[in-house]
Amino acid sequence: MTKPSPLDDPTSAAFAWARWKRMMRLMCAITGVTVVAILLYLWLAGPPVPIHFYIATGLGVGASMLLMAALMGLVFMSNGTGHDESVATMDDDPHDRRR
Repeated sequence: MTKPSPLDDPTSAAFAWARWKRMMRLMCAITGVTVVAILLYLWLAGPPVPIHFYIATGLGVGASMLLMAALMGLVFMSNGTGHDESVATMDDDPHDRRR
C-alpha cells in the first residue's frame, strides 16, 4: 500500500509549483543572456554567415537550455517534496522474490 504523495495536498503543491515557476523565470533570464552572448560572439568572431544561422543557433541554444531547466526543475521538485519516497514504497514488497 502506498502512502499519499505530499503533492496531493493543495497547499504543499501550490508551494512546490510556485518555487518551480520562480526557478523557471530565473532560467529564462539566464537563457536570454546566454543566447545574446553566444550570438554576439558568433557575429564578432566568425566569418559572415546568413541570418538563418543566427536564428537557428539562438533557437537551438534557447530551447535546449529551457528544456533542460524544466526537466531538472521537475526532478528537484519531485525529490524535494517527498513525492519520490511515496512512490518508492510501492517497490518495497517483502514477498518479491526477484531480489
